[in-house]
Amino acid sequence: MDDPGQSPEGDSLGSNIAGKLPQVANIVEDGDLILDVTFENSKDTIRSTRVAQSRLSTREPQPTPKKRVRLAFRVALRVLKGHSRYFEKLLTDSRFKEAKDISSTFAALSVKHIKPEAAEAKDLPWIKIQDDDQATHYAHREDALSDLLRILHGSDVVTKQITMPFVTTLAVLADRFDCAAAVSRYLASGPKFKWPVTSRRPSRDEVSVMSRNNEDILRQKVLVSWLLNQPTKFQAATKEIIINGSCRWSSFAEEDGNSDATWWYLQDGLEQELQFRRQCILNTIASVQRHFLKLYASRERQCKLGYDSSAACDSYQLGEMFKFLTNRNLIFLVDFSPGSLDTIADTSLLQVESILSTLRQCPSYQIDKNHTNCGLRTRILPILDFIQGLLSANSIPITRISWKSNRPAVAWMPSGTENGAPVEERVFRFTRSLAGDQRLRFENAMGADKFARDVFTARSWDWTAEEQGQDVPSTTPRWSLK
Repeated sequence: MDDPGQSPEGDSLGSNIAGKLPQVANIVEDGDLILDVTFENSKDTIRSTRVAQSRLSTREPQPTPKKRVRLAFRVALRVLKGHSRYFEKLLTDSRFKEAKDISSTFAALSVKHIKPEAAEAKDLPWIKIQDDDQATHYAHREDALSDLLRILHGSDVVTKQITMPFVTTLAVLADRFDCAAAVSRYLASGPKFKWPVTSRRPSRDEVSVMSRNNEDILRQKVLVSWLLNQPTKFQAATKEIIINGSCRWSSFAEEDGNSDATWWYLQDGLEQELQFRRQCILNTIASVQRHFLKLYASRERQCKLGYDSSAACDSYQLGEMFKFLTNRNLIFLVDFSPGSLDTIADTSLLQVESILSTLRQCPSYQIDKNHTNCGLRTRILPILDFIQGLLSANSIPITRISWKSNRPAVAWMPSGTENGAPVEERVFRFTRSLAGDQRLRFENAMGADKFARDVFTARSWDWTAEEQGQDVPSTTPRWSLK
């Protein structure tokens, strides 16, 4: 490792040939500054890169990942200061050593009547930068930084095959050097990069679980759209991860050394908020089946045959309901023994759409031909339609502008829980008027955003309030356009 305090200005051309100075890549021919960057790669990154390269179908030779790469870039100081507040502070504030070195080197060139733009690379100020792979796990970051500097100088990138990991590394570097705006504008109008598709609709009997590789790419999409200010892509990616789940959100999750990249724990409170929103949605859907299991297990008659209603019908419906839910892995039988906990499946990656689709498959069980509307299916379908309509609301994903400017107003996670303040006990009561509301038939209906958040963040749910003759007003706020 080079001594950070060593000044390269005194090195001769002979020492450059000897290898004390790295190869210089000219971002601009008349640059007046050299960025001396050392890239460090871990063994895990090198190993994973080699495995990924071995799976590529292309016949073109791939660069070999190295433990340490040192490369210099000739750039224009004026351009760096104009696009990056990081470089503006580092290279112009006299409190930093780098700014003092630049001033002294320019002064020495002025005495020799040499303009910095025309000076040789070894005579220019050299600014040392260290970069490791902890945030990106990407072995060829020198290519990403080279293209980042080209973007800042108004040139096109030279990387031919632009992949999601490359774009993610570019975004992380842009965030580090505080020049994300320029990179965002370039990606919006420059290369024709198509974001990889991570969502798909499973077949009828297929168990849909997002693969580790798909989640890795999906999380990168969330991070890139957040860092590079792409609100439409950010909103779509956050909704997708809420609906699909994450292996990191599992109650049975184990520590994984490959999950320490920056997108595996999203910044600015996004990770906690996304996980909390998914938990709220799952709790709401799970409350539906729990509600009806409790009803049919109670002594209150649920049979709809009128004067000829029977307790045997309720018992039959309860048994068939329990058998259906257990066979579809929507409930699990747990007793007082610790070993029974092993029967609980990991549902952290279970799709929300898949749960609703499975519940819709509940058959119309009948104890005999006269009991036609006594079962679960008739009563649960309007509720599932209601929940499906709420899932189309804009409040499900996170909106970038709102999260940046007014986070407390749009966050689902209550801030009072952190300070020990009591959480408001809100009960949502489902009525026929809500089931027949035509606004839920249209995506992004006006007023649906706040209403959806109120429903999903309720503390408890009563899905048969009217059937039980309860005349208690719902504590959920009314559907309003405000």
